[in-house]
Amino acid sequence: MTMLLELRDAYKRYGEQELLAGASVTLAADQKVGMIGRNGAGKTTLCRILLGEEELDSGQLTLHPRLKLGYLRQHDPFEPGETVHQFLIRDTEQPDWKCGEVAAQFELKGPMLDRPLDELSGGWRTRVKLAALLLHEPNMLLLDEPTNFLDLRTQLLLEHFLRNFRGACLIVSHERGFLKATCDRTLEIDRGRLTMFAGDVDVYLENIRERQDHDERVNASVAAKRRQLETFINQNRANANTASQARSKAKQLERLKLTELEAPPPRANIRVPDVEPRQGAAVRCIDLEIGYGDLKVATEINLEIEHGARAAVVGDNGQGKTTFLRTVTDSLEALGGSVRWGYGCNVGVYAQHVYASLPGDDTVQDYLQYVAAPETRTQAVLDTAGSFLFRGDDVEKKIKVLSGGERARLTMAGLLLGGFNVLVLDEPGNHLDVETVEALADALRDYRGTIVFTSHDRSFMQRVATSVIEVREGRVADYQGDYGTYLYRVEKEIDDGLRSLGAAAPVDDPNASRQARKSNNQRRRSARKEITNLERKIARLDDHRRELQQQLLSSTDATEAQDLHEQITTVAGEISELEGRWFELQESDGVAE
Repeated sequence: MTMLLELRDAYKRYGEQELLAGASVTLAADQKVGMIGRNGAGKTTLCRILLGEEELDSGQLTLHPRLKLGYLRQHDPFEPGETVHQFLIRDTEQPDWKCGEVAAQFELKGPMLDRPLDELSGGWRTRVKLAALLLHEPNMLLLDEPTNFLDLRTQLLLEHFLRNFRGACLIVSHERGFLKATCDRTLEIDRGRLTMFAGDVDVYLENIRERQDHDERVNASVAAKRRQLETFINQNRANANTASQARSKAKQLERLKLTELEAPPPRANIRVPDVEPRQGAAVRCIDLEIGYGDLKVATEINLEIEHGARAAVVGDNGQGKTTFLRTVTDSLEALGGSVRWGYGCNVGVYAQHVYASLPGDDTVQDYLQYVAAPETRTQAVLDTAGSFLFRGDDVEKKIKVLSGGERARLTMAGLLLGGFNVLVLDEPGNHLDVETVEALADALRDYRGTIVFTSHDRSFMQRVATSVIEVREGRVADYQGDYGTYLYRVEKEIDDGLRSLGAAAPVDDPNASRQARKSNNQRRRSARKEITNLERKIARLDDHRRELQQQLLSSTDATEAQDLHEQITTVAGEISELEGRWFELQESDGVAE
């Protein structure tokens, strides 16, 4: 097993916080590793150290000479007006045919390749960056929260990509479902230490629980034995006949040590407001049209959400989920139709931008006291703050010194103190650690009011949702099925090769004769065989062209340089001709998949 990188006895400190304290880990060529740890444990810092963007205070990082590390860039490295295909060729220096082949794995083909990147949504741009990442041919991938803000379809495509990737992976993610689907090992970062566990994240969690249970049982047994020995010693040490036995038991007592149990890190214990259940429709949309100015995102929306429902709003990025939520909460004016809330509905909203605009000079307690429902007692405010991990002196912290995760927790705490009987939540799990997201899901399941929400966290959606509203291709409507059914449908669409642009997978004519089908299959097999041969020829010619270009760069003889230039031109012409045939075959009926 080839070792790609090794971290040994690593130390890293920021001020008073020690993120790495003698940490060591080895990553091998065939391992797909999920890294987990609480917010602030040092996951991103470790990634930056491996990328060479930060240095260790002490310790050693050893990289294999052939390590080619691929990193999913958070920024967009695109040039103005650049199309998908142009970017892939420029960024990776790979030939046209290869860029097209790899891009197709992320549903980037046909007209999509010629779309300007500045017209694409964030999810589609991420697909382009993933295609570029693969085209750089790394043997190890480093992905820091790759699913943040990705829609379901792009997450599933990323999972397919990672499962089929032949190199190593180190993936940081707050979504355990994603880690389980992609990783076969788990790296824990906790209190400055790194510990590698064989098995996926579920196996790791079970291992942790079993280890904790074992240590507790051993401690209970040791404590009982200690009490037994102490009783014997106290009863017999003053007796001359048994004093020697008491001394022997005292030596045994000294050897009995309790296993030190680390206190689990504090966990949010979220309590939702106790609201009175109601009957009937909480909200009705009648011939609703949503969008911005002249841009209509969706039209003819006619639906209603019942009191007590937990309605998940689903759909690809850019389809209009947030636009729909903003319109029904009246923060965005409808282009047509109407939204009617039921009598007595008190609506509280959690939006993605809210925690970024909190009053920086207020303390945690000041803010919660201000947003809490009238007549909320101070003790109730402090209890809620504590349930979101703002305890002791933390309630006196100024908001401006809080981290993104702390601000997100504070905003959610304030929302739950408002006494609302309807909650509209746009990505409530973003910036929250795994444990807090799980605690929020548990709390929302106990909530007796109405919830309308959207999230990119599949586990959260499955645990909370009781109904599904789909936003797709200009329509917003009740989905006839639960979230599990919706998830299955999207996975099947991807597996069957259906594209979000609406292209249907090719099917044989059911009335065609057996001979015609046989002829079609033979034609397809022949075309695929020719495509494979073309790809091999193109790859050989492309390698030869690169060799000639290197010779040209180092040549100092004019005659030789002219000869090399003519050879390069000839090879480029041959490549162009073969690529033309490759594209022709790819676009022929029934060959492209």
